[in-house]
This record gives sequence, C-alpha cells and structure tokens, in this order.
Amino acid sequence: MFVDSHCHLNFPELKSQIVGIRAAMQQALVTHALVISTTLEEFPSVHDMASTYENFWSTVGVHPDNQTTQDGAPIQEPTVDDLLTRAALPKVVGIGETGLDYYRLEGRSLADMAWQRERFRVHIRAAQACQKPLVIHTRSSSDDTIAILKEMHEDGRKGAAGGVFHCFTETVDVARAALDLGFHISFSGILTFKNAQSIRDAASFVPLERCLIETDSPYLAPTPYRGKTNTPAYVPYVAHELARVKGLDVSAIASQTTDNFFQLFKDVTR
Repeated sequence: MFVDSHCHLNFPELKSQIVGIRAAMQQALVTHALVISTTLEEFPSVHDMASTYENFWSTVGVHPDNQTTQDGAPIQEPTVDDLLTRAALPKVVGIGETGLDYYRLEGRSLADMAWQRERFRVHIRAAQACQKPLVIHTRSSSDDTIAILKEMHEDGRKGAAGGVFHCFTETVDVARAALDLGFHISFSGILTFKNAQSIRDAASFVPLERCLIETDSPYLAPTPYRGKTNTPAYVPYVAHELARVKGLDVSAIASQTTDNFFQLFKDVTR
C-alpha cells in the first residue's frame, strides 16, 4: 500500500476528474492522500474534499509564493488565529504548505522577501500552538529556511510536532540540516527525472524511516508520464525509483513510507 503525502486534488483539472482519480488510486494500491492548502481562500475546497472522502485529509496554510488570487486580487494574509481556527476542524492534520521561495526574485533583493519570512514565522507559531506538523516548501532559499526553523526552535517557544520538507530538490547538506531539526523528507516524481542525480544522492542519504513519497499533483508527473497531468495513482513510480536508489524491494519502501506518514500525521486514521 502507498500514501500520497502531498497533492492538490482540489485544483480544477483534478477535482473535475475525482471519480476516475479515486478509481485509479484504488487500482494502484494508493490508500490515502493528503490534500494541501495554498491559500485561505481555497481552504474551504481543500477541507471539503477531505470531509467528503474518508481516505483524504487536509492541511491549512498559505504557499510562500502566493500573493494574489487567480483573478489578481490580493490574497488574505494569514494570522496565527486564522490558521489555528481552521487547524481545529476535523480532518485538518498539518500546517502548510509554508516556507520560502526565492526562485522568482526578478532582480529584487533578499530584503524585499521579508514578507515571506514573516509569513513563514506565522505558520511556525501556529504549528507550535496546535502541535501539528509543518509542511515545508523551500526553493532557492534553503539557507534562510533552515535558519528560520532554527531561530523559531531556539527562541524558547514549544517546538512544533515535526514536519516534512516536501518535494525535496535540495542537496545532501540541506537534507542533513532538515533531519537534524527532526523533519522528514518527501520525494516526488522529480526523483525519476534523468537530470535529478543530486536528488537521488539525497534520497540515498536520507534514512528510510524519515522518507515520505508524494506526487505534488497535478504537477511533476514521474517518468514515464512526465509532462502529463499527475495524480496520486502515480506515486508508486516514486516508490519504485526510491527502491532502486536504496537497493531495496518496493514493498519495503511502500510499507515504511506509509508507516512514516501515519507516525508523522498522527491525526490520520488508517
């Protein structure tokens, strides 16, 4: 059995196909999926999907790179109370996705990204308060991501209940720093890409008991579906590649990553 630890099934291109997606999941032995929030505006659709289907669960959070809605309006900036109110709802099991994303600096300085860093701290404070895991997104920003997590952990506040660096695309050194902070590492379909040897090196380094697998669907479909719409039914392809990298049978990957998911997201029931 497999678990997709990070997907966006509420996005229109997947939501409209949910019956077929669920049938494909069942055929692929994918038993659970965690549907991830990226804005407060979309949270009702995320939570509704988790509430509708017994094997779907949800998070609450605002993606670090989101500033406007699809129609160009400013999104609602989250407060700790905003996140905690939603985190208390049934089937909400984590805070995020949150973190930092400097990929599109477009000539701006790091000082211009202070709003992202403060948004990240708000999410960490909420996770500390409700003791639910953080779902971390980091892109072109790993030094600051690690530094803020260390800062928030060491400033006297109660630590959050762990978390995961999702869709890991960083180096072994970043993986080591995340593991030292108590985080899990989740690998996506990128692991199967020909040009992703550095990520395979990180996957080889991360202990299996700290690994998760995901699709990040509808994005990042694994080989042989690269370029097509991704769905949770494709998460076994990630497991097979992780098994190859670690020299293990895929059944061992399926069993351990599934156990890891339930140990991290303790509110999810099997």
